[in-house]
Amino acid sequence: MNRFNLALQRRNPGRPPVWFMRQAGRYHSHYQALKREHDFMTLCKNPQLACEVTLGPICDFDFDAAILFSDLLFPLEVMGMGLRYSPGPELDWHLRTRADLGRLTGGRERVAELEFQAEAMRLIRAALPAEKGLLGFVGGPLTLFFYAVAGSHKGDVSDALVGLDDGRFEGFCEALMELLVANIVLQFKAGADTVAVMDTAAGEISLESFQRHVVPRLAELFHAVRAQVPAAAFTYYSRLTGPAHWRALAGLPLGCLGVDWVHPLPEVLAEVGGRWAVQGNFDPSLLLLPTAELRPHLLRFFAAAQTADPARRAGWVCGLGHGVLPGTPEAHVRLFLELQRELLAA
Repeated sequence: MNRFNLALQRRNPGRPPVWFMRQAGRYHSHYQALKREHDFMTLCKNPQLACEVTLGPICDFDFDAAILFSDLLFPLEVMGMGLRYSPGPELDWHLRTRADLGRLTGGRERVAELEFQAEAMRLIRAALPAEKGLLGFVGGPLTLFFYAVAGSHKGDVSDALVGLDDGRFEGFCEALMELLVANIVLQFKAGADTVAVMDTAAGEISLESFQRHVVPRLAELFHAVRAQVPAAAFTYYSRLTGPAHWRALAGLPLGCLGVDWVHPLPEVLAEVGGRWAVQGNFDPSLLLLPTAELRPHLLRFFAAAQTADPARRAGWVCGLGHGVLPGTPEAHVRLFLELQRELLAA
């Protein structure tokens, strides 16, 4: 079993595995070269190209896991909301009223329109060395709802917050859930070791709303997938949340909790490392610093990791607290991996 899967099971005795969110992306010259020839939608929907983009950082930087190159908004396109990139994502319409819910077209049978993800996953799995892990991913119900209402999970999301209580979130989830379950099952059956549920918008709502609206839908999602894939291992990531939110997830069948950079890693491992694996959590903005300024931050981060209880660190998947930022020097990605391997080899 490779070190990534051992870490997911919280029994990795040696160097923690490393993968970065958005490790295949705009900072990387391999991706930039492909982007000059193909638009973003084509890179995602052509399985051979999606496989090539996914494997680029594995070949170049030797990450310990690959993550499917795709986009979390494709279920919204399948549900009839349209989708284009110019360059950011744009939907044809938004959920402004409860009446708009009637325009959504969900259902598990529509997952056939996402088969390009499964085909890409199968190609990646076949090409990926046995010592590397493979992640699929989807957007969390809340984050997909924020996009459906506001077109983003940033900026003015006041209408999405209203939508949590006026029936739109409930109706949206009823239309979404079968399709999202089928999407996750599709990725597992195509070879994913874990599927990450990216729920960045969870940090935009109150703890009370998170407990009342989000956790029940996550429970529904995870248990429905487990009914079809009993051994399914889930990773849940949300930004700008903390211990109270993590405790609210305690009853869910998670395997790994992705955390941002706000909380020191030893504290996160002490809080939840006895229950789940932990993925994270170096601040990605620090990779934009000059090299001489970045190195001390990396040394402190890895030194702090070494102070954590080794039993808890056995479930640590090393990485960033969010995605690699555009403009990040490739040399700094290499430096992160070189120092991680040097300092945490034992």
